Amino acid sequence: MPQPLPQATYLCAILVMVVTSLPVSAQSVHGNQRAQRDAQMAAPPQENVRMEYARVLSAEPVYQVLRATSMVERCDASTPVTGEGERRGISRVVGAVRDVLAPAEDDAERARVADSCRMVPVEREFRRPIGYEVDYVHKGVKYRSRLPYDPGNRVRVRVSVTPVVGTAAE
Repeated sequence: MPQPLPQATYLCAILVMVVTSLPVSAQSVHGNQRAQRDAQMAAPPQENVRMEYARVLSAEPVYQVLRATSMVERCDASTPVTGEGERRGISRVVGAVRDVLAPAEDDAERARVADSCRMVPVEREFRRPIGYEVDYVHKGVKYRSRLPYDPGNRVRVRVSVTPVVGTAAE
């Protein structure tokens, strides 16, 4: 037969149920106050920040230049060009028959042309926009920044004022 639990165990179990059923704010009022105080001590002083707009004077694109080399077959133009032109009518039939009966001449000519061909490196340049050099004026002072986009006629700027602490007054 199991032994009965002491009365103190029942009281602890009831106390745990009551505490866990309370709202979070009632459970740890003192803990939250301490956490807030610690956060205020560790956090830097808040800055006076506002957003304004500056007038854009110019926005010049900045490019990245990429170079690529590929091999291309080049053939010399020393082979004679036949002046047959476009075949019409009966000459078309005669030309087709001649091409069928005389393939050896074409093979020899192809071999001669293949001998005059070679692979040569060809270098190409590609320009890719990577940003914009932007000149703008805010409160009479001219600034320059590199932005990833063209801002248009105006650019949004962050204005922050923070006192300097720790230096002697001049």
